[in-house]
Amino acid sequence: MASFFRFGGLRTVAVAIAILGWAPSAFGFPAFARKYGLPCSACHEAWPKLNIFGQTFKDNGYQLMNDRDAPIWQNPAYWPVTFRITPHWHRESVNRVAVDTQAGPLTGVREINSHGFDLTGLDILSGGTLSNNFSFLMVPSSDNTGAFHFESVWVRFDNLLKSPWLNVKVGKFELDNVISEKRIMNVSANGGFYQLYHFSPQGDTNFFGQMGDNQLGLEVMGHSKNDRTRYSAALLSSNDGNVNLPFGNSYSTFVSASRAFNFGYEGGLDRVGAYAFVGSAPTYFLNANGVAIPGSGLGNKPFHREGAFALLYAKKLDFSLFYQHGWDSAFFGAATQANQPLPAGARAPSWNGGFVETHYTVNPQLIFIQRDEFVRMSQQALPGTPGNLGDIDAYTFGYRYYPFINSRAGFAFHNEYSLARQQHTAPEGNSLSSSSVFVGFDFDF
Repeated sequence: MASFFRFGGLRTVAVAIAILGWAPSAFGFPAFARKYGLPCSACHEAWPKLNIFGQTFKDNGYQLMNDRDAPIWQNPAYWPVTFRITPHWHRESVNRVAVDTQAGPLTGVREINSHGFDLTGLDILSGGTLSNNFSFLMVPSSDNTGAFHFESVWVRFDNLLKSPWLNVKVGKFELDNVISEKRIMNVSANGGFYQLYHFSPQGDTNFFGQMGDNQLGLEVMGHSKNDRTRYSAALLSSNDGNVNLPFGNSYSTFVSASRAFNFGYEGGLDRVGAYAFVGSAPTYFLNANGVAIPGSGLGNKPFHREGAFALLYAKKLDFSLFYQHGWDSAFFGAATQANQPLPAGARAPSWNGGFVETHYTVNPQLIFIQRDEFVRMSQQALPGTPGNLGDIDAYTFGYRYYPFINSRAGFAFHNEYSLARQQHTAPEGNSLSSSSVFVGFDFDF
C-alpha cells in the first residue's frame, strides 16, 4: 500500500525540515572524559568527530581495557549521562513550491523563505559498561517539539573467547559506517545528513535501504588489537528501525571491512574499506476493511547498496571519501505491488554517487568543514523518464569554534551554509533548490 511508503526527493525533505527543524543525533560524551580523567581531545579531533584513539575506545566497547572500565570501580557520584541540544538562528529557502489561495486552485510556483530563532531536538546519551566486557548505549531523543523516540538502545558482549575479533551487539544501533552520520560535523537542515545514506530514486517506494537510519538487529564485529583492521556483519529486520514489526517478515544484511595504514603523516591513520547493504522488503500488505494490516507485508523484493570509502590525513587536513552504487527491484522503482504486473518496460532503477568531505583542524578549538556530494541516476525505472530525474548536487561549508573544552561540558559556536539541488523535482519540472543558513550554539554536558 502506498500509504506505508515514503518517497525520496528534496521537495518533501526540504519543506518538512524547514517546518520542523533539524535534530541530528551525534554522539559526544563528556561523561567518558569525567570517568577516565582524560581531556575530550583524547578521543576527538573536534567534538563529535573521533580520532584514532577514540575510534579504538569505541570499538573496544567504551573500554580502555584497564581496571577503571568496570562500574564497580567508579566514583559513586559518577553518572554516565550527557544532554545535547543546539539553540540557533537559521534561514531556510526553497526556490520552487506550488502555492494556492486559501479557497482557490493552484495559482503558481513561489520561492518560500523562513528565518528566525529555533531549537534542535534534545539527545539524552547514556553509555559505558555494565561490567567488564559488557557495554551499552541508550539514547532517548526528541524532536524540537519534545516528542521522544529511542534513537539507539543496545547492549554488546565484548571480547568473547577473550578475543577482540569477536563482539556481539543486539538492539537498535547505527550501521557500522566508518564515516558516521551520527558524528557528522554539520547540523543544518540540508547539510546535517549524507544525501547518499538516505537516497531513493523519484517515485521509488523502497525506504528500507537507508544507511543513515539506526536499525534493529544483531551485529557481529571484530578488530585487531590496535584497531588497524576491523570488520562487521549485521542481520537486520527490514523495517528501517521501526518497532513492533510493522512491515512483515523480511531481513537485510550490512557488512563492512576496513584497514588502516600509517603513511607517516601527522594527524591520523589513513583508512580504506568497503561495505555492502543487501536485503529484501515487502511491496504490499494484506487489508482489513480497506486498511493495510500492520505486520502483514508480502511480496518481498530485493535491493542493495555497495561501495567503498577512505579516510586520508595530511597533517591538519583530512579527507573523507565515499562512493555508493545503488540498485532497487523494478517493483520498488515503479511503485508496483509484487502481486500486480509491472508497467510495460519497467526496469530496476540504479544510481551512483559519492562525496568528498574535508576538515581542516587549525587546533583543537577551531575546525573548518566542507563537503561536496553528488548522486547520478544510471537507469530510471520507467521508459521515457528524463535520465537525470532526481540527480542531486549538494554543497556544505562552515566552521566550529570551541571556546572551551573540558570534561564537564562541550560547547561549540557553529556557523554553516548548505545548498542542495535536485533535477526535475520542482512542481513544473525544473530543478528544486533548497538552502540553509545556520548560526548556533551546540552544547552538551
